[in-house]
Amino acid sequence: MIKMKSFFKWSLLTLLLQGGFSFAQGKISPVHISGKTADAGSGYVYLQRFENKMFFTIDSAKIQDGSFSISTKIELPELYGLTLNKSQSPYFLFIDSENIRVNLNPESYYSKSTAEGSPAQDLFTAYNRQDNETMKIDSFITANPKSIVSAYVLYRNFAYRLSPDEIARNLSLLDPALQRSRYADALRELITVLRTVEPGKKAPDFTLNDPEGRPVKLSDHRGKYLLLDFWASWCGPCRRENPNVVKAWQKYKDKGFDVFGVSLDRKKENWVKAIKDDHLTWTHVSDLQFWNSAAAKLYGVRAIPSNLLLSPDGTIVAKNLREEELHKKLEELLGK
Repeated sequence: MIKMKSFFKWSLLTLLLQGGFSFAQGKISPVHISGKTADAGSGYVYLQRFENKMFFTIDSAKIQDGSFSISTKIELPELYGLTLNKSQSPYFLFIDSENIRVNLNPESYYSKSTAEGSPAQDLFTAYNRQDNETMKIDSFITANPKSIVSAYVLYRNFAYRLSPDEIARNLSLLDPALQRSRYADALRELITVLRTVEPGKKAPDFTLNDPEGRPVKLSDHRGKYLLLDFWASWCGPCRRENPNVVKAWQKYKDKGFDVFGVSLDRKKENWVKAIKDDHLTWTHVSDLQFWNSAAAKLYGVRAIPSNLLLSPDGTIVAKNLREEELHKKLEELLGK
């Protein structure tokens, strides 16, 4: 449930958005981003565009005496990133007005950086202060139907834990202008994909390379109950779940159970090292394309760890079995 105080905060910000700061999707506008950073060296501040859960640098500005200034033309409203290091996750910055002031703190982009001049960013900050695990996304969207933040939060933070019908219902709550946003387009595509990989459906086949570069086909591993496991070396929750999967594999591998790992890694050396370090002695494949993984797109994977349990004939039995749920399901299917 959304707390009443939070609801009023979101409602107030909604009024601000409706009072002249709302832009049509796809509008290219001149924007001036100025600010200060605790890093007073001679480096650069990089402006990045968000795309498919990744950030790509589109502009930069030299830091002078701890200050920076970027004037450019970008799409509004939209999510961007500011960073001093292109190899690190940036400060998430929603821009919906033409003049933004930022205090960029490299010590902690998330907790110590601030921005002024963007109602959407104010809303995003308020959202991040809530308990997002218990928050109801439909209430948030209803309070803020015209904010790009609502579309982003549904796409980024909730789609992976909602059914296709639930995604569709929440999508319908967005303002018509946001129905044409790229987030809405991506969600409609996701709904279509997720309906093809529901329990009871046959698992779509695919072929990816193993660490030695040999092509491996998913359907060649039929004949056992197979856990199709999406993970990555950089994913902390995945690495913490790996010992549980190892335990399940060791207990049931002689009773008709196997694991087929699909990595969303970008660097082969990190992928291979994680396989060795975590003792993952089963089949592994990857195209090393991060969130552009072909297999992840095929299965509508929006967050990891994620898995599907397949029957010996390739039918999807269950999804996202973790911790004790995995063991209970295998015991039900294969006995103690």
